[in-house]
Amino acid sequence: MTWFTGTVVFLLVWWTALFCILPIGTRPDPDGDIEAGGWRGAPVAPNLGWKLIGTTGLTVVIWAILYVVIESDWLSFRTGFLAMP
Repeated sequence: MTWFTGTVVFLLVWWTALFCILPIGTRPDPDGDIEAGGWRGAPVAPNLGWKLIGTTGLTVVIWAILYVVIESDWLSFRTGFLAMP
């Protein structure tokens, strides 16, 4: 895996993990004070900083696993039973 491919895979995994982590712990505002600019259903405290840090940590773990699988000959289309004739 080249550095460009690794970066692209990291960004794709990060973006997917972000959408998996965003709804965790989010509670909607039942009242929604319109004068203050809030809407009913908007999160009270989204904690985006912690979610971005958690997303990055999860992505590092998933990316490391993907890197090991891609770089090893365990799953290879060039050798082994998956090889094309």
